[in-house]
Amino acid sequence: MRIDSWIWSVRLTKTRSMAAAACRGGHVRINGDRVKPSHPVRPGDEVRLRHLGRDRIVVVTRLVRKRVGAAVAAECLVDNSPPPPPREYAAPVARRDRGAGRPTKRERRETERLRGR
Repeated sequence: MRIDSWIWSVRLTKTRSMAAAACRGGHVRINGDRVKPSHPVRPGDEVRLRHLGRDRIVVVTRLVRKRVGAAVAAECLVDNSPPPPPREYAAPVARRDRGAGRPTKRERRETERLRGR
């Protein structure tokens, strides 16, 4: 079975095209090697996926041909991923009041400084 199809069918990505793009971008590794979207996957393989700013490390236990529900998808893999960071440590988002107009040059510079640019 193709790796992009398996990643999509066990709900690690939202669409198959996103899974294929992750493979082409070098964000998917099987047993430590970067792979193309058509690379075959077998039970026992370790799949590392970098998606949405998070590293997912899963071990394939079962292959499925079609997209399955979340309960069945959980049976098809063993998730060894590190826990996601707590939400309170997320960077604050600068928001403007509705109707305040465009930011001034000074406000824009302050916003960019907060974002680390």
